[in-house]
Amino acid sequence: MLPPHRVVIAAFPGVEVLDITGPAEVFSVATRVACTGRPGYVVHIATADGGPVATSSGIRLIADLTLDEVNGHVDTLLVAGAVHVGDDDVEPVLDSEIIEWLGEAVPRTRRTGSVCAGAHLLAAAGLLDGLPATTHWLTAAQLASAHPRVTVDPDPIFIRAGNLWTCAGITSGMDMALAMVAEDHGPDLALDTARMMVMYVKRSGGQSQFSVPLAVPVATGDRIDDLRVWIGEHLTEDLSAEALAARLHLSVRHFSRLFRERTATTPAAYVESARLEAARRLLQDSDLSLPEVAATSGLGSVESLHRSFRRRLGTTPAEYRRRFR
Repeated sequence: MLPPHRVVIAAFPGVEVLDITGPAEVFSVATRVACTGRPGYVVHIATADGGPVATSSGIRLIADLTLDEVNGHVDTLLVAGAVHVGDDDVEPVLDSEIIEWLGEAVPRTRRTGSVCAGAHLLAAAGLLDGLPATTHWLTAAQLASAHPRVTVDPDPIFIRAGNLWTCAGITSGMDMALAMVAEDHGPDLALDTARMMVMYVKRSGGQSQFSVPLAVPVATGDRIDDLRVWIGEHLTEDLSAEALAARLHLSVRHFSRLFRERTATTPAAYVESARLEAARRLLQDSDLSLPEVAATSGLGSVESLHRSFRRRLGTTPAEYRRRFR
């Protein structure tokens, strides 16, 4: 029996509880469903003082060891994250003890990853310079501003750059952990683990953090929000600005101004985004041909499908299907 993979999750006061327990449960379940003779995982929580740590939800977790006690080789080091929510903004929490310790711990770690706002700690330690990275969409702009040498992409669920991984908000840590299980043991064990956990099987790193409707906050009773719901249910209909304006009994000019004020985008750009998202789901989850995907998503023709994918995603529909199916 080979020894288990050693996973250490670095935590600090105020950390998001699911940043820790989510990946830990993935590794635990993978260990339980692994075949006999295959190494599983042993997970330890490390804090500065080794004592109980209060999470943002108020739940207290018991650390297994102090940061200084994390000796020897570590297979996987995960850095959990936390944010401080103020009246007008959201700020990532930067724990100075974790940041200082990372410089010593990462060189003897095979694989390092951050969960949610934990990317800010990796960046503060200089570990993401020159690399692509992601984090929770709420703090992605702050990460890019504070660390211009990091190529921040706020859209993907997770990004792997060599032995450094970063992921988006909270539950995406479980998706990243599943990808690590797949890297260690193959996709079959990752799939069995996801099924055991009743997880969406299985979100690839390049998928978006949130869907088009979720990209704009919903206001109850707002006519534009009601229209956005209707658009999502009628993607194959005439969704020109003229047709949408007529549906709300507004002039095209007045409608376009209201739509941009509410969504920060134009009606045409929003419709294309909604249709593109539908096409992405069809490519991932169905066996429809490209002409069928184009027709069902409302993009109309294969040529329009290709144009949207190249312009918005920098790839082709066929390549997207090969990558994410």
